[in-house]
Amino acid sequence: MAGGDGRAPDALSVEVAELIGTVVARYHEEYELAAAEHALTGAQARVLTLLSHRPTPMRQLARHLKCEPSNVTGIVDRLEARGLVERRPDPADRRVKVAAATEEGHATATRLRGELDFAGEPLQELTPAERRLLRDLLRRMLGGTAR
Repeated sequence: MAGGDGRAPDALSVEVAELIGTVVARYHEEYELAAAEHALTGAQARVLTLLSHRPTPMRQLARHLKCEPSNVTGIVDRLEARGLVERRPDPADRRVKVAAATEEGHATATRLRGELDFAGEPLQELTPAERRLLRDLLRRMLGGTAR
């Protein structure tokens, strides 16, 4: 792992990167467990969560998830069969179909988020100011692209 200037990163940067990796692994593990409680795969839960924020075209979902559109189609098909997602015309371009969470899909996504202990318990040990600082630093690391 080399820095942008070709030099090896310092020990603190390596430790921070390793801690971020541990946080990500723990989050994914808990996310998979929470999804399974709703008989969902992690990918299905992720798509449902994204769609609970706003209806989204399938290609945009695929780009966001960094996967093939055909994979997203299969995931949406399964969510649709369970009544959690529906396809509808995009109001901006009726030739395009968007996937959207149904009322039951919104409720399931809300319950799923509430069951992520990792997202709640450790963060509650931080003060609101510390959580805001952590959020702002993570956004900065991501180039301001995180929601």
